[in-house]
Amino acid sequence: MRGDVELRDNQTILFIGDSITDADKSRLAYSPYGFGYVHFVANWLMATYPNLDFNIINTGISGNTVRDLKERWDSDCISYKPDVLSVLVGVNDAWRYYAEPGSAYGVDVKEYEVTYRQLLLQAKQECKCQIVLMEPFMFCDDPGDVVFEGLQQYVQTVQGLANEFDTVLVPLQRLINEEIERVPPGKWSEDMVHPYVWAHAWIAKRWLESTGLT
Repeated sequence: MRGDVELRDNQTILFIGDSITDADKSRLAYSPYGFGYVHFVANWLMATYPNLDFNIINTGISGNTVRDLKERWDSDCISYKPDVLSVLVGVNDAWRYYAEPGSAYGVDVKEYEVTYRQLLLQAKQECKCQIVLMEPFMFCDDPGDVVFEGLQQYVQTVQGLANEFDTVLVPLQRLINEEIERVPPGKWSEDMVHPYVWAHAWIAKRWLESTGLT
């Protein structure tokens, strides 16, 4: 797996995913990056490299699965021709599949892997971009939780794709697992999925560390 992201002037850096990436970016108070980890990463980059001009774009949409990303990949990713592409998706896929059995909106891990691979292939071929893959995650300390248990297959899929495509990997679930006994789930998130603002800042730090930018 690639260890570092190389920054240059006039790069387009695009973040795509679900609500964790979206983070209310459509609200005027939080536009254009949202209040989450994208906000912290974007502003850290601009403060650290004020001599460089970045075009930082957040196309996260709340509730999205990898199936949804496929539907809008051309318009919300490829059309921007990103130089750096960061993807975080998977918790909705697993949540709807395991917590809502029979739901048409759940995405099993096989479809998740096949679709995710198609998207990455297209990005590599058409944009030739540096790619950052972020592990989907839950703030959970119960290994018997049916969604959390199922999610681990999606995490492993992202790890495999990171190896296959030689991308940067942000190992969020592994790092959360290392912290969860010391910092219990309720301190990270109200629902085990959506981070509190400080936890978004924590995720941003992990992104910057994994990309070699801090």
